[in-house]
Amino acid sequence: MDLVPAKAVQRGNLALALFLALMLAITAGAFAYSTRDLTPSWVLVLLGIFATLGLLTLFGVVAGFVHVGWRRRENALFDAMFDAFPDACAVTDARGRVVFANTIYRSLANGGGGGRLQNVENLYAGYPAIADNVYRLSQAMRDGLAAEEELRLMPDSSAPGSHEGEIAWLNVSVAPLDPAAGRARTLWRVRDVTQERLEQEGAFQQLQHIIDYLDHSPAGFFSADAAGNIQYINATLADRLGLDLTKTTNGVLKLNDIVQEDGARVMGSIEPVPGGAHEESLDVDFVTSDGKAVPARVLHRVSFDADGNPGASRSLVLDRSPGSDAAETAQSSEVRLARFFKNAPIGIAILARDGKIRDANGAFARAIGHASARGKQVLDMINDTARADVEKALEAAWEGHVGVPGVEVMLAEDGSRSGQFYVSRIDDESEEGASLIVYAIDTTTHRALELQFAQSQKMNAVGQLAGGVAHDFNNVLTAVIGFSDLLLARHRPTDPSFQDIMNIKQNANRAANLVRQLLAFSRRQTLRPEVMSMTDVLADLGNLLGRLLGEKTELKVVHGRELWKVKVDLNQFEQVVINLSVNARDAMPDGGSLSVRTANVTAEEARGVRPGVMPEGEYVLCEIADTGTGMPKELLEKIYEPFFTTKEVGKGTGLGLSTVYGIIKQTGGYIFAESEVGKGTTFSIYLPRHIEVPGAETETKKAEEKAEAKPKDLTGHGTILLVEDEEAVRAFASRALSSRGYTVISADTGEAALTVLDEHDGELDLVISDVVMPEMDGPTLLKELRKRGITTKFIFISGYAEDAFKKNLDADQKFAFLPKPFSLKQLAETVKTVLDE
Repeated sequence: MDLVPAKAVQRGNLALALFLALMLAITAGAFAYSTRDLTPSWVLVLLGIFATLGLLTLFGVVAGFVHVGWRRRENALFDAMFDAFPDACAVTDARGRVVFANTIYRSLANGGGGGRLQNVENLYAGYPAIADNVYRLSQAMRDGLAAEEELRLMPDSSAPGSHEGEIAWLNVSVAPLDPAAGRARTLWRVRDVTQERLEQEGAFQQLQHIIDYLDHSPAGFFSADAAGNIQYINATLADRLGLDLTKTTNGVLKLNDIVQEDGARVMGSIEPVPGGAHEESLDVDFVTSDGKAVPARVLHRVSFDADGNPGASRSLVLDRSPGSDAAETAQSSEVRLARFFKNAPIGIAILARDGKIRDANGAFARAIGHASARGKQVLDMINDTARADVEKALEAAWEGHVGVPGVEVMLAEDGSRSGQFYVSRIDDESEEGASLIVYAIDTTTHRALELQFAQSQKMNAVGQLAGGVAHDFNNVLTAVIGFSDLLLARHRPTDPSFQDIMNIKQNANRAANLVRQLLAFSRRQTLRPEVMSMTDVLADLGNLLGRLLGEKTELKVVHGRELWKVKVDLNQFEQVVINLSVNARDAMPDGGSLSVRTANVTAEEARGVRPGVMPEGEYVLCEIADTGTGMPKELLEKIYEPFFTTKEVGKGTGLGLSTVYGIIKQTGGYIFAESEVGKGTTFSIYLPRHIEVPGAETETKKAEEKAEAKPKDLTGHGTILLVEDEEAVRAFASRALSSRGYTVISADTGEAALTVLDEHDGELDLVISDVVMPEMDGPTLLKELRKRGITTKFIFISGYAEDAFKKNLDADQKFAFLPKPFSLKQLAETVKTVLDE
């Protein structure tokens, strides 16, 4: 196919024909002028001949009988060039249609046959295993971006390019062409990389032979990358450290996991040798799986690139523990002093006269936030604000002053660590002469505790503020939702205003959900607990979770047998499961497995879960485990902190797990997290078993009967006293109940409500009252009614949680509760249900 449109070719041919005709006419005129001596008849004859030739040329080009040879030669060259490519290549236009394809692509698409060629997107449609890869390529094409994906085709796949009976790998790339030419053209390339992958597997087998040899070596050996990830550890060293060799691969272990932190810092801070390697003998302490120290001498070699950046390191480990050949040397005073220096809990550094650090232990390196302090200027390690004070302290110590006061400093350039520096001078007979000893006490943790306490106070204040604002904000939402319902009752779906009113109501409901999330974070939300089976809840959530996780993540649900009942808010518990599942999905960018398991936990089993944290009792366990990237311990300790997130900016609020924690705690349950880097994360939720009252109708049955008995006819009759200080809410509720046939008497305070009751001698069918009101609140009004012997049925409406005021009432007080915001239908249903009881 031609990359140049046919119309463009025709326009070029026409222009060329006109040019030839014009040139013939000019030539004829010139000839006539040069033959002025010829008779006029001969001149006319010659002019006619030239004109006829010009017209014939013009007609032949326009009609297509005469072609321009350079165009065909160019296309032939273009075809030959792309056919020489070893990959399947195709060019698509803005609509995704194939406008050019080389022979390999034609063979891939339809075996070289004729017919309209399919683009790559359609060619690999219908294969779920590679659907995400193809979608990302297509999206890149539409966005005018370059992209590359690798498709893995299974032996039983019928996709183009697959290998019968073998796994095949295809590298598919997309790149825009002529972005400045005004034509959206895209180049697709499909390359078979199966042989490359097979060769990699062969190299892996050769590497395995080397590993087998090292595993049987009498000395320990390990290698690590520049980031300190252990790439390989031989069986000899793994056995000495009590490690499971099968759990030491793929970078799961860090250098800090097998070497004490100070030794790991020294090993990771070797002086760079650009373009070469550095070898050094170090005395360090390894750490066994049960936490014991194993002294050893390490022959450590680190390679560097031309810029001095460290690469892989390789270390030979010689045992120096008691009973070994070097045990006597290890017990010498020099070795003991060196170990004392390196293992000291406070930072110690030795300074030369010019302020450079000759040597420093790991605690000092940790304090200043550097992998190594050797060779660095101590003044460069601290913040500018304290540099002058430290310089004065150093000068005073050099002059021989004793008891130089400590200096408060901010360590590291970013000021993320704080500490205190103490300086003293020592004189010795070494070649270096006198030195300064700098003692650094890291106060970062102490300051962090102060900040955490301040943050806790701040978040408590935010929670109190959220609870206080919720009442007024829910009043506003009640009015918006309620008046929207009144408007909807007067408009048909075909009315032009109907959809606008629906949008108002829907957005008001969204605002109500946001308020509930904020209240969940502050543990002040209104819960609607129901007695239910966790098996039923997870079964209903199965389809939704499957869609949320996507095709790359496998969902496994294992239901426990004969699960006990729990009493939870259904919507809130579903939100907990969804939040944890979405977090698990984000932790598995390349796919994985999410397992949801439930089980009963007896009192004896609960005793060993978290002693001192979770009390003994019977619980129902919901365990959510993923096979994602996992989290290190330092992150695991912060996951429930408000606004803490490890996601990119704009992809996480940091309130997800805080909300989960608040919901579980308010429900009376417990949640614990366990994680291992490279293995995954497991959240264990323990909800108290709900024990039904013997001899009484179970709450589950009551809830089911109540749900089934919801009145379909929401009209009624009777006199209702509505007590609400918010005028908008009072107006909506009054109109809503009046439209359903009730007689409504309104009062804006509790005192006014008592006056109305006196006027009617307490002969009212129902009292609906807000909780928080001036002069007399709702609970006080209910108490006063009962004191007067008025047994009128009572409904509380409030933006606060029911538990917030229920504790102020007697245990035998009976009332119904309708949380704000509520709709017209919810109000009518609640009133009808209470009156019919």
